[in-house]
Amino acid sequence: MSNLLTWKEVPKGAFLEKPGNAADYETGDWRSIKPVWIAENCIQCFRCWVYCPDAAIMTKDKKMIGIDYKHCKGCGICANECPAKPKALEMINESDSGDN
Repeated sequence: MSNLLTWKEVPKGAFLEKPGNAADYETGDWRSIKPVWIAENCIQCFRCWVYCPDAAIMTKDKKMIGIDYKHCKGCGICANECPAKPKALEMINESDSGDN
């Protein structure tokens, strides 16, 4: 066990040079699926906003207004957490979106 590296000795793989700079980088262009927001089904519970790891849920005046596809990586957590029946977020194949 003594030959294990300590946390100080582990090589750095990636790091943020300054906190809060993730918005400076558009990371949404490599996803294969994406969420589509169905506004009429939305109950404005903000679960999608809370759980989105990329802060890609756009809001204005305390309401969801859409998805920031420049930062959405297509993980599907928002659609999975949506409690609305029918769901307000639906995952579709990027190639089926017509945005290509």
